Amino acid sequence: MRRVLCAALVLGLLPPSLASAQGAQPAASALGGVAIPGLCMLSQQEVLTRAKVGQAATARLQVLAQQAQNEVTAERGPIDADARALQAERATLKPSEFQQKQGALQARANALQQKANVRSRQIELTREKALGRIAGDAQPVIASVYKARGCGLLVDRGTVLGGNMSNDLTAGVIDALDGKITTITFDLEPLPAQAPAR
Repeated sequence: MRRVLCAALVLGLLPPSLASAQGAQPAASALGGVAIPGLCMLSQQEVLTRAKVGQAATARLQVLAQQAQNEVTAERGPIDADARALQAERATLKPSEFQQKQGALQARANALQQKANVRSRQIELTREKALGRIAGDAQPVIASVYKARGCGLLVDRGTVLGGNMSNDLTAGVIDALDGKITTITFDLEPLPAQAPAR
């Protein structure tokens, strides 16, 4: 579930209020207190949004999404123009001719909607795979920083209500991840082939 939230946050799927609530810790450091030895925190969301590789993935996904949108928009234009033309000539057509042309136009609109749905699913699949790659690259970095800081337990910083935040590994993980990888390249993922109906 955390990975889904991270993906949604990195790729702009969460509304700003929820996104800020996921990563915000305004009151936590105000409480202070004694640092608990071995207890460390990490904000996965912040790692993914601030690390260079997360920013590169977000930018690439935005390009792919815009390309898909442009493709659908370009195909929608002629359909809309033909629909307006059909309405303009409706009075001169026999009802059967109008229905035939309207049916053909509807079939084109339905095909375009299916294409838009496919592109949307492809973007989501691409997002999931990109996030998986980043998470795979981040795991050894997190483990290294965890070990170097002498941690015995790692908790999600987003679940911490307050206290001493000195054992927050987030900045160290971001720096180490930036030292390991700064960009990621990928293209739109094809949808997996569906099994034939039986």
